[in-house]
Amino acid sequence: MSIGLIALLDDIAGLAKVAAASLDDVAAQAAKAGTKAAGVVIDDAAVTPRYVTGFKPERELPIIWRITLGSLKNKLVFLLPGALLLGYFAPWAITPLLMLGGLYLSYEGAEKVYEALFPHKAHAHEAKLTGAKTDPRALENQKVASAVKTDFILSAEIMAITLAGLPEGGLAMQAAVLAIVAIGITVVVYGGVALIVKADDVGLAMAKSDTSSALAPVIRAIGRGLVVGMPVFLKLLAVVGTAAMIWVGGGIIVHGLEEYGFTTIGHTIEIGAEAAVHAIGEFGGFVHWLVAAAGAGVVGLIVGAALIPIVGAVVAPLWNAVNGGKDAPAH
Repeated sequence: MSIGLIALLDDIAGLAKVAAASLDDVAAQAAKAGTKAAGVVIDDAAVTPRYVTGFKPERELPIIWRITLGSLKNKLVFLLPGALLLGYFAPWAITPLLMLGGLYLSYEGAEKVYEALFPHKAHAHEAKLTGAKTDPRALENQKVASAVKTDFILSAEIMAITLAGLPEGGLAMQAAVLAIVAIGITVVVYGGVALIVKADDVGLAMAKSDTSSALAPVIRAIGRGLVVGMPVFLKLLAVVGTAAMIWVGGGIIVHGLEEYGFTTIGHTIEIGAEAAVHAIGEFGGFVHWLVAAAGAGVVGLIVGAALIPIVGAVVAPLWNAVNGGKDAPAH
């Protein structure tokens, strides 16, 4: 009987070792896959703060929390099982779905540029799509819905990159890696966004600090710097976020076209990037990325600008007809 117990314990120890090795493998694959998606993660972090600007300080964290929950729902409830099912049953559908997301991002980004250049026309276009929102709660709901939709597209890109980078393996392993990447990226992105958005409040508290320590002048100076600098930083981040939507959307479209054999645009962008690297000779990786992103951004801006009148003249009337004149969904 003791021999049987020893054998059982030995089997349990063996299973524990296998489980530990599997967990290590999952963690390693998740870290590797998350690194490959880092570019889209940065874009996601740059895009989100613009949805929080303009609200009262006490509503900023609740709004970020609502967007965070929406992001987790996007990734874990819809995209994770959707990616696995599409990868197994209909891998051909992944590219066109991503391209639709690219069209959406390009449109959203181009509309922000349109709003900056022609604010009155852009506001009229916005009112046609969603109706004029004057109630703060309705405006908040609209902004959250728009942020969650944008997050869905960026999250889909993240999940697609993650899944494409995974080696052949069991469905459970792939699901575990996708879940870890989804949760980790969401925490990093929206935790970072919360810190950015509340930095000016922290700075104000530091500037008003009445501590008598030797570091008090330094603390107050840093606080004043945050109070003065954060509004400028948030405006800059809003510009970067809009640019990120355009170049990510354009990049998705270009890569999708390449999948279907239309390689001219992607090839032209690559030639331009390589030429810039050879001409400058310094910081080759950064220069290549910058030119490639600019090329994708041009594509995204052209496509997005072309979609603005189409959405206003075709999509919005059709939506209103189908929904009996109700407001179009926030975008």
